[in-house]
Amino acid sequence: QVQLFESGGGLVQAGGSLRLSCAASGRTFSSYHMGWFRQAPGEEREFVAAITRVHETTYYADPVKGRFTISRNNAKNTVHLQMNSLKPEDTAVYYCAADKDWEVKTVAGEYDYWGQGTQVTVSS
Repeated sequence: QVQLFESGGGLVQAGGSLRLSCAASGRTFSSYHMGWFRQAPGEEREFVAAITRVHETTYYADPVKGRFTISRNNAKNTVHLQMNSLKPEDTAVYYCAADKDWEVKTVAGEYDYWGQGTQVTVSS
């Protein structure tokens, strides 16, 4: 089992940047694919980015490609989401998630463990 703790959210103007961090407990962090999801009010939770556990292959949702970068440090049990050129439509609660299955997923329901979320607000 793994526990996840997000940080780094906040209020930023459009065009600005934020770096989200997710710290994981436990000694098996490197065995999990990691993902970031977001949920805006009244919307379903949507995939943002994922990174595989060994080769660190990355995947991105189309709306964030070229602006967001996911990375991980297995030695420090952390995963990060660097968000640049932020837009008001990026406003949401951002969640870190861990997936222990063989294949990396982009569907929220396929992930096994979740953090509590961190609010990101982008003003126009």
